Amino acid sequence: MNYSNVLENELSKIENDKVTHSLLLHSCCAPCSSYVISYLIKYFDITILYYNPNIYPYEEYKKRKDEQIRLINELEHSNKLTIMDCDYDNDKYENVIKGLEKEKEGGIRCHKCYQLRLEKTASLAKENDFDYFATTLTVSPYKNATILNEIGSDLSSKYGVKWLYSDFKKKDGYKKSIELSKIHNLYRQDYCGCIYSKRSY
Repeated sequence: MNYSNVLENELSKIENDKVTHSLLLHSCCAPCSSYVISYLIKYFDITILYYNPNIYPYEEYKKRKDEQIRLINELEHSNKLTIMDCDYDNDKYENVIKGLEKEKEGGIRCHKCYQLRLEKTASLAKENDFDYFATTLTVSPYKNATILNEIGSDLSSKYGVKWLYSDFKKKDGYKKSIELSKIHNLYRQDYCGCIYSKRSY
């Protein structure tokens, strides 16, 4: 499936609705979210969900979260743009990936991490009556867009909230995120987030 085309078709429908829909957008970090927000903001009232219990140590988590908040405050936007914060929850992440600590980066450990973060997003989207939920993770060339969209689709059925299919890295999305990061002087981390990814670099 060409998830980029699916997204474009969905955005065309939304544009024709002439109604601003609400989107709960899980964000992994400010650099990745920079392009995704700029791309989607004209279609949605966006609430950023900063739920990343995988990030280690806490000081790194806090640094990335602060950059996310700074970016939101700096970006120009036509529709609403806010943030929903969450608890750190690193213990929950460690429980979810227990036994997978030595798996290679990008493998099943990461897929479990996707599931944890997207399930939280879907649950909160349902609880707070959002029209859609999505993630910035597909902007990264290091993340598996197919797995992410399959998880999102399954959670959409489970929670009854529309999943916004995406492959944000397409159409130079990743390149544009780097350019926006430079414009806003964003901190760009040198590892994905968890202690195991840190060790692999």
